Amino acid sequence: MSQTVDRALSILPLLAEGPADLGQVADRLGVHKSTALRLLRTLHEHGLVYRQSDQRYRLGARLFALAQEAVENLDIREIAHPHLVRLNEICGHTVHLAVYEEGEVLYIDKVESRYPVRMYSRIGKPVAITVAAVAKLLLADLPQAERRTVADKLDYPMYTSRSTPNAPAFVRELEKVRDQGWATDLGGHEESINCVAAPLTGPDGRVVAAMSVSAPNVVVTADELLTLLPLVRRTADAISGEYSGRTPTPAKDTDS
Repeated sequence: MSQTVDRALSILPLLAEGPADLGQVADRLGVHKSTALRLLRTLHEHGLVYRQSDQRYRLGARLFALAQEAVENLDIREIAHPHLVRLNEICGHTVHLAVYEEGEVLYIDKVESRYPVRMYSRIGKPVAITVAAVAKLLLADLPQAERRTVADKLDYPMYTSRSTPNAPAFVRELEKVRDQGWATDLGGHEESINCVAAPLTGPDGRVVAAMSVSAPNVVVTADELLTLLPLVRRTADAISGEYSGRTPTPAKDTDS
């Protein structure tokens, strides 16, 4: 029975390459045409493949509907949380997860630092959008025209001397972040707090959330925090892989 299931599932990636006739399916599976036909008929009954008028088979609409439904029901926070906890156990610093919703960047998860000096961020609280590393990643993924539109509508409070001063500077920063694939906030919101962040991506490669590690200067310097960037990025890649249905690769601490 497992061999039958394996053969049936092997048909789907074949048809993802384009429509195929019965002979092509049988040849790819290494089975007789009658066996291939039984498998195709079963998949057709479930709407996973469709038989065209030219007698070739393609992927069925039901398959796309199931995929869309699965994506819509994924909970990025639930998937990410164990990874965030492990990252916190390795480095000891505050770990955040954030998303972009209705014009705001919000924290949706947080793992507290093990050090006495802690951040006052809260789950559900909007971040300082013009300086926060997670915000830069989320906005950098927007189409260019939308990035500029969003940037023009924002206010630019000078929290510190390192805060983003205006829309043109913010657009340049977003372009830089988009190119390099990671972001920092080195004293832009609070002089004493530094942060490094990496994006979490979905099946289509778009950024669905961003995660960060933050720490005060009294615990580690900005340069010391930046050495954690490879670990943060590997953690983000592992979460993205699990969220997208790829085989997850556990983050390691060899570069921490």
